[in-house]
Amino acid sequence: MEIKKGIGVSPGVVISAAVVLDAEDLVIPKRQVAASDTEAEVARFNRAVEEAIVELTRLRDDIVARQGRELGGIFDFHVGILRDGSLLGQVLSEIRANRSTAEYAVSTVMRKYAAVFSKMTDRYLSERVKDVYDVERQVLRRLVGQKRQDLAHLSTDVVLIAHDMLPSQTALLDKQRVKGFATDAGGRTSHTAIVARAMGIPAVVGLGDITAEVNTGDLVILDGNHGVVIINPDEQVLSEHRESELRRLKVESDLATLQDLPAQTLDGHLISLQANIEFPNEVDEALHRGAEGIGLYRTEYLYLAGEREPSEEEHYGAYADALLRLKNRPLVIRTLDLGADKYSQSKAVNPERNPFLGDRSIRMCLHDIPMFKRQLRAIMRASVLGDVRIMFPMISTLMELRQAKMVLIDVMEELEDEGVSFNRDIPIGMMIEVPSAALMAEKFAKEVNFFSIGTNDLCQYTLAVDRTNEKVAGLFCPGHPAVLGLIRDVIRKATRGNIGVSLCGEMAGEPLYTLLLLGLGLTTFSMNGPDIPEVKKIIRSTTMEHARLVARRVMSFDSERQVMHYLRDETRKIDPEVV
Repeated sequence: MEIKKGIGVSPGVVISAAVVLDAEDLVIPKRQVAASDTEAEVARFNRAVEEAIVELTRLRDDIVARQGRELGGIFDFHVGILRDGSLLGQVLSEIRANRSTAEYAVSTVMRKYAAVFSKMTDRYLSERVKDVYDVERQVLRRLVGQKRQDLAHLSTDVVLIAHDMLPSQTALLDKQRVKGFATDAGGRTSHTAIVARAMGIPAVVGLGDITAEVNTGDLVILDGNHGVVIINPDEQVLSEHRESELRRLKVESDLATLQDLPAQTLDGHLISLQANIEFPNEVDEALHRGAEGIGLYRTEYLYLAGEREPSEEEHYGAYADALLRLKNRPLVIRTLDLGADKYSQSKAVNPERNPFLGDRSIRMCLHDIPMFKRQLRAIMRASVLGDVRIMFPMISTLMELRQAKMVLIDVMEELEDEGVSFNRDIPIGMMIEVPSAALMAEKFAKEVNFFSIGTNDLCQYTLAVDRTNEKVAGLFCPGHPAVLGLIRDVIRKATRGNIGVSLCGEMAGEPLYTLLLLGLGLTTFSMNGPDIPEVKKIIRSTTMEHARLVARRVMSFDSERQVMHYLRDETRKIDPEVV
């Protein structure tokens, strides 16, 4: 038995036999052709590119039909590479100037192109290398006549083990048979990870050498929740995991009965549980889990999935789709939050040295007003279709907030002049993600209709811990007394200012923090859809009086270790399965 630790990028636990995929790296030898044959090589290359475009377009359309336009847009990036005149010109130049074969020209030019991304310090950008390799292989397969490994006719359930999974491979997986996958390479923000999460396929990546440790037919336990793969588990471990899986299924079955019940404490206090989404099609699953609305619609993937900035109509289409699914439930749209570990393709060439403290989120929007206005126009047009609310991210000064509101006013005036309908009284909110905003919450409360506390960034900036850096990951803890003090103060100041306040970071969906947050006065939680049932169970199993006692005790502690031990003990009394 061997235990491998990697990065869980798509949740779920699977026990199944492994199938190891052969590496698809193609060795392309350097070979020249006769001068008279160069145009024939050009023709071969052009034909392979056209065939690859047709295949990728078909794949994109299939993904759009099954998973939604935003996810399918990932493959617009692939098609865009194949239509990049400059890149294609370099391949043609290599063929004509050096009399290279089409295969060698493609391999040489695409590897240079990939190297540009791989040298970038920003993790999101460096992981675009896989998209470049995906495109390269699509073309090379057609030039050398290689067919991809056939996974369409699997007769048993399997876990795929591979050096890497390309986005196109992941999108074509048969969910009926492929129960999960594990790879040597990969990261949280890769397109492969995004596709896996959207398709609901448990996945662990970044395992280093999993392909060298596993043979086809080996039994593996893949835990996408904790980023662990256990190879050939012994009977005791296997029995424990099977029992754990049975308990999990029973717990899920029990929690499912809460779907249509209110999130109400035993002493009658109603709490609103909402969901965080990235794609409109996630609304359906969130509602199925019991969400009362969408408390955070992340709009970045409209930009990240494609090679170009989305148009106003593409924005509008996504928001209209989400609102149609919500049927008058609230939709809080966070405006563009690019930067840091997320960049648009147009920003990919010159990444910043310290992007988390750089030109990101609202700062980027205020530096590119036309881009900002395109999104705001789409939101305002969609505001007549349902309960839409606007939320500005990473506000750190009153001036930033007022500038953002002025741009919104300009957009309203433009739409009014054009005779376009919109909701002039649309609620406006802001994220509390940086200490300056938390400390000045009383002043900000006079400027907006609601706050949403983003604990991921608030914790990061308060504790000076890069949450994407595995070397200091152990220092990242929302239960740190300094972070909890800021959260308490923001909730208090919002209440005094008579405005709404929610919490939309990962902390909201962690049952260990539910009692504490209730006791601090939080009445609106927004989390990933699958987390809603457990949080609802905690809420329905306690009283507000008890939650306040828990909060008072927690706020007396001076270390995160004390906080976490105490919260585990208190939560275990209510629901032992959570801990």
